[in-house]
Amino acid sequence: MTFWTFIYIAGALQAVLLATTLWRQSANRSANRLLAVWVALSGVDLAVKALYWHLLSPEWFRVYRFVALFPFLYGSLFYLYVRALVNMRGFRPRDVIHLAGFLVMLVLNGYVLVASEARIAALSARWIAGERGIGAWFDGPLFLYSLSYVMAALRLMHGYRRRLREQRADADRLSLRWIDALAACQIAIWSLAIVQALVYLPLFNYGLLFGLVAAWVFVVGWFSLGQPPVQAAPPEPVAQSEREPNAANDAARYADVEVRLAQLMSGEAPLYLEPALTIAQVAKRSGYPEYLVSAVINRRLGGSFCDYINRLRVEAARARLADPDESRTILDIAYACGFTSKSTFNAAFKRQVGDTPSSYRKQCADAAPVG
Repeated sequence: MTFWTFIYIAGALQAVLLATTLWRQSANRSANRLLAVWVALSGVDLAVKALYWHLLSPEWFRVYRFVALFPFLYGSLFYLYVRALVNMRGFRPRDVIHLAGFLVMLVLNGYVLVASEARIAALSARWIAGERGIGAWFDGPLFLYSLSYVMAALRLMHGYRRRLREQRADADRLSLRWIDALAACQIAIWSLAIVQALVYLPLFNYGLLFGLVAAWVFVVGWFSLGQPPVQAAPPEPVAQSEREPNAANDAARYADVEVRLAQLMSGEAPLYLEPALTIAQVAKRSGYPEYLVSAVINRRLGGSFCDYINRLRVEAARARLADPDESRTILDIAYACGFTSKSTFNAAFKRQVGDTPSSYRKQCADAAPVG
């Protein structure tokens, strides 16, 4: 058994276990079942390739060429998975249209699937001999087709994150950054497939390509099994003209809303200290409609709701870090100021202050008068 065959079998077994676990998970059920199908197909793909390359038997070539079409499903399933995750829309009958690429390629490769045994033996021999024309022609269409779905999925994620930032102060904690890692893995795998198809390089072979697929299965398992329930994305903002009859006069109330927000964000118990603060909670406390509070934050205070709250939190943390009598750790200060993660705090602080929290605290300590 070759090294790559062993890797394929390990990846296939991992895919079976992961798909079974994902299918049974109660959190994000619709999304995880799509992910389970995707992972299971990858496992079947790896298992067939392991058997074919280990046995090099013409009898397996027909199945081998069939599973070679599975990647035309992967981009579509990634898009459907992301859509189910952020919009709570599971697979529906009309979503069969997203499988059209696979069906088209299945028809175009049908001559292999129905070929005689003699023809299959000849094609298998040519494939083993390394003739690059056998099936390589669909690598380009595969990359373009799948990449379009990856881009569509990332666009969904961008909209989801934007709406989160407009609605929640803890948007970064909920923004599903690991989806970007899945997309990057797919792009890397398909890019390697294109290089392998166009240019002969000793290391860029099918062994490495599907070795990366096996590694991808482990990446999916690592990130997906521990994911918490994902809440539905906030709806798109309603056009101002649809909100209330006197919407044209709202601008006259901006100053009053801004003053009220300043009151809520100051004093002994400022509202921004609440870690999972939402714009709906702020609007309720302010006494003004949510859309009006959002408009004031976006147009008068700059940036999204998340940006606005994090600016206030950073200023509060900055004051505490500069206080020589403050003995709490930087992380404790971040949590006390309303942040919910170390990475979000560090990024927001560096963006606003231009320095890291630890470096800023050290500079303040060095500048403090002695004795």
